[in-house]
Amino acid sequence: MYSKTKDRKRQTRRAFSLIEIMVVLLIIGLVSALVAPQVIKKLNRAKVQTAQTQVRLLKNACKDYYLDMDKYPDRLEDLIQDPGSDKWDGPYLDPPKIPKDPWGNDYHYNKPGQNDRPFDIVSFGADNAPGGEKNNADINSWE
Repeated sequence: MYSKTKDRKRQTRRAFSLIEIMVVLLIIGLVSALVAPQVIKKLNRAKVQTAQTQVRLLKNACKDYYLDMDKYPDRLEDLIQDPGSDKWDGPYLDPPKIPKDPWGNDYHYNKPGQNDRPFDIVSFGADNAPGGEKNNADINSWE
């Protein structure tokens, strides 16, 4: 009889109590609350850096276009579509597609640009409105 009781004790599994499960969930919640803001901050910084890189890419493509055509493009689409000139040696972007900014908006291209610049390329940031701070700040081709 002693051996049967001992065997039953070995076969009985101990389950987690409700308190133990709640403590684990509390720890997971606390760690998430500490980590999530840092991850979001880095994600936002990465979007700004991506927009800066894309603006430089578009600016350099416009300069390449100028070298071939002796003028800057009238619109960004001229970088990927032949405007009907024998001088055009594009597309000037690879892949031949005008990128959207990291927030899903079109880049704003103005020719001529302000302050005697030949052109301006601008992303208005996360809010897609002129001005702003941090993620909403404008990212442009002249800075």
